[in-house]
Amino acid sequence: MPPTPPLSRRRFNATLAGGLAALALRGRAAPAAGPDLVAGIEKVTLRRGRDGSGPTWFHPRACLVPGPSGPTVFMTLQTIGGSDYFGPLHAMTSPDLGRTWTEPVPVPPLGRVPAADGAEEGVCDVVPEWHAPTGTVLALGHNVFYRGPKFSADQPPRWPVYSVWRDGRWGPRRKLEWADPRGAYIYTNNCGQRTVLPNGDVLLAFTFGATKTQPRSVCSAICRFDGETLAVKQTGPAIPHDKGRGLLEPSLTFFKNRHYLTLRAEDERGYVCASDDGLNWSPKQAWAWDDGEPLAMSTTQQHWLPHSDALWLVYTRKDPSNVNVTRWRSPLWMAQVDPATLRLRRATERVVLPLVGDGVKDPNRVAIMGNFHPLNVTPHESWVTVGEWQPKNGINGDLLLARIRWTRPNGALLAP
Repeated sequence: MPPTPPLSRRRFNATLAGGLAALALRGRAAPAAGPDLVAGIEKVTLRRGRDGSGPTWFHPRACLVPGPSGPTVFMTLQTIGGSDYFGPLHAMTSPDLGRTWTEPVPVPPLGRVPAADGAEEGVCDVVPEWHAPTGTVLALGHNVFYRGPKFSADQPPRWPVYSVWRDGRWGPRRKLEWADPRGAYIYTNNCGQRTVLPNGDVLLAFTFGATKTQPRSVCSAICRFDGETLAVKQTGPAIPHDKGRGLLEPSLTFFKNRHYLTLRAEDERGYVCASDDGLNWSPKQAWAWDDGEPLAMSTTQQHWLPHSDALWLVYTRKDPSNVNVTRWRSPLWMAQVDPATLRLRRATERVVLPLVGDGVKDPNRVAIMGNFHPLNVTPHESWVTVGEWQPKNGINGDLLLARIRWTRPNGALLAP
């Protein structure tokens, strides 16, 4: 089950750089025809659950761990049994870029523990990321409380929790401390993409609120990470939003010397900001097409997929095919972002994973896919992983992977 021991940082970067250089030379000798970067998208079923033959896996998120014979894919995931009701965290690995996988096994530090008054404290929304400077996988999620077989309606204060994988062993469960009164009730980076800065610091974003009813704001945070402990060093100004619960599930990326932030909201919009330093952000603007028409999004996350030639966004939106699907959470789409206008180029939109069923006349049988994660795997291939579920039709869903193949090599694997 444990991934292969990692290469040294210098050897891994030298090997990867050499391979990318060779691929780039081949690309110049025989350039891809046409402007489209997407050569094709293949849907792969990793584990079946839609037919009831196995558990319904959710929150599948992966990273690459370097090794002497090539990278190992390291994925965390957990079962789902109801709305926001998740089983203990598990992990599985693939030594051959997703062709075969180990069986999921529990991650003991991020399981459930007893809480006050008979409740249980669990962990969800975990994102594992390889941290090259320390040779570790940092698995960061947040705590959640269950009472009986369901999500507790009366959630006490919540915060980020994490565990570190190093050389096949998990470290203890830790809390990411942030002694700021603005996050007195909740602060979290749940489901959020983050980046590693050149000095090894981790840049992430918090959604936070001082009380249960206060609409949440977002700020970014620079954190020190020494391979064991994650600690907040500096935070930026708040980005407020007064609709619904505010701004949720922030995700960051870095593209062509600029930082980008995408934000889930509850006013049928998603939002985007940009920053030169990762702390101070441009005023948020609603995601829109290049002609200015806003996208209709219903309280669902968006995530980044950076290619060295273009920045892509993966998202859900309202469409005539899914008008009656819960929160329009199927299909998954992707489109290029115009870095100058922060709008999506409509002509580049592609379906990443299609809607299965009838989203107009029989929406309850459409498995929804609102919690997903992109990953650059090789210069020629990127993934989006997702767990389906059917909240109004017996929960069951498949664990899916979309293989996105590029027409030109993706040098973004060398980005910080």
